[in-house]
Amino acid sequence: MSTSTEVSKWRHLPPPPGFASTVSFSKSSGKAVAAATASTASYEELKSKRAWDLAFSPAKSLPMQAFMLYMSGGGVQIFSMGIVFMLLSSPFKNLAAINTAFAPFAPASAPPKSLTTLPLQKIAYLLCNLLTLALGLWKCRSMGLLPTGTGDWLAFETRGQPPEILLV
Repeated sequence: MSTSTEVSKWRHLPPPPGFASTVSFSKSSGKAVAAATASTASYEELKSKRAWDLAFSPAKSLPMQAFMLYMSGGGVQIFSMGIVFMLLSSPFKNLAAINTAFAPFAPASAPPKSLTTLPLQKIAYLLCNLLTLALGLWKCRSMGLLPTGTGDWLAFETRGQPPEILLV
């Protein structure tokens, strides 16, 4: 079906309640300017709220990821390694694309892909991604993949010369 038939098919429907296809201005232009300013301010506030939602989204997924880690078991199998790899790689991917992720929420007065745009939200996003990374490293430690014990470093341990003892 082509687009022209879709447009003509829905053309005769009435607009939804409360919808105005044209902007009506009151007698005084000051009221129209104030309404436009209020609309812009509410839109910027909405963008800021959405930026905070994006900033905390990695932390919102932590309980599900922890449950997946629990269900994958403590052994070194392909399934548990896949989940651990996902946990360890996703924070780096997210942080590499941080400016692109927050670009739609940038205020109109700021450059969208600048590092200084929305700094508090980006710091919160960084911290939430570090929590995800910490969860992945904790799972690696519990599986025995991180060298945390003294026995893991025996190859690098040097022994000193034993003292000479003369028993005669």
